[in-house]
Amino acid sequence: MKIALKNIIAFNPEQNLNKKTSLIIEDGIITKIGNITPEDSKNSKVYDLTDKYCSPGFFDMHVHLREPGREDKETIETGALAAANGGFTGIACMPNTTPAIDSAEVVTFIKEKAKNNLVDIFPVGAVTVERKGELLSPMAELYDAGAVAFSDDGVAVKSSRILRTALEYAKMFNLPIIDHCEDDSLAGGAMNESFNSTLLGLPPIPSVAEDIIVSRDLLLAEYLDARIHIAHISTRRSVELVRMAKSRGIKVSAEVTPHHFTLTDDAVKTYDTNTKMNPPLRTNADVTAILEALKDGTIDCIASDHAPHAIEEKEVEFEDAPNGIVGLETQIGLAFTELFHKKILSLEQMIEKLAINARKILNIPIPKIEVGAEANLTIFDPDEIWTVDISKFKSKSKNSPFNKRLLQGRSFAVLNKGKMYYKGSFIEI
Repeated sequence: MKIALKNIIAFNPEQNLNKKTSLIIEDGIITKIGNITPEDSKNSKVYDLTDKYCSPGFFDMHVHLREPGREDKETIETGALAAANGGFTGIACMPNTTPAIDSAEVVTFIKEKAKNNLVDIFPVGAVTVERKGELLSPMAELYDAGAVAFSDDGVAVKSSRILRTALEYAKMFNLPIIDHCEDDSLAGGAMNESFNSTLLGLPPIPSVAEDIIVSRDLLLAEYLDARIHIAHISTRRSVELVRMAKSRGIKVSAEVTPHHFTLTDDAVKTYDTNTKMNPPLRTNADVTAILEALKDGTIDCIASDHAPHAIEEKEVEFEDAPNGIVGLETQIGLAFTELFHKKILSLEQMIEKLAINARKILNIPIPKIEVGAEANLTIFDPDEIWTVDISKFKSKSKNSPFNKRLLQGRSFAVLNKGKMYYKGSFIEI
């Protein structure tokens, strides 16, 4: 099918592109940018997208798809559908599956299952076998099979010795180690250590548990001149450490989740298990530091840490509930509401943190809006006001603390790999 995207604002900071125009897309390729003639309209399906923007397709570098192993929570297919519905054309899936992504066979399995999806899915390989922190995974084999980074996500890389070796191997492939920064000897609680944890009588996790591992990781990355990526950063001190490391030329990048710049541990007062995360929700001071770090570039990108759980798993006592929430379908709305409309980030910075920087970190080509390029686009309306309704999520799981929340900013459609996801349906283009 030949389609025309009429009266759209094409926006890509990488190309210094910001103009109202129209695009013709045929067989998944952008064939024309400019005014649409009557002949173009006659031979195309025309979408009038006045006041809508298109940018390089949004990319989420921290997603849990649960397959293989926990297909009752999410599958590659349903996770990709949730990503498309949320406005993403690419995601990286984390290795804490069963079995873990610690062999070329599991990487190949994921890539095979994902190949017909609109959404590009890039596996992240485990640093250690079964993510136990004891024996290094076959990192070269994982890289050859298509892994774009390495992580033991869910836990920190267990020892400095293992992390050193992993960083040395990853450096050979110019890939980052993505670390979940938490000292497990200080962890094991249910929420952030604060006045609220005392008030609520819940076992605490101190912020210093994150800060200690961030410090270790930065020191080793500097010593080896290797690349480290700090997953879901959440504390004021960790932000300061990353900012200082960047000023020293250390090869560090960092991501933050929408829930960590939107909520504080005050939300836990409801005892809603959908406010139980790892890292936990922190304090107002931490959120303020995160917002400043997003603004000044200390934090490179926004990632959902999409963590699907079955309803019955979350409907237990707070301490017994699993950590995490689904995030692919609320990420854009939360980011635009809390960052763009509150003038924390410009539109250029929003696109960098939602579409561009994660791809740079993972060495994935950034889509271009130009004639001859494959159409890999997110079409979005930064001003659309909508209400979150978890019953309409495409994810297999519905565990979100944002149900019924009013948001401003939403994906309208996504295009990639010769397909378009528009109003809940896939269209061949």
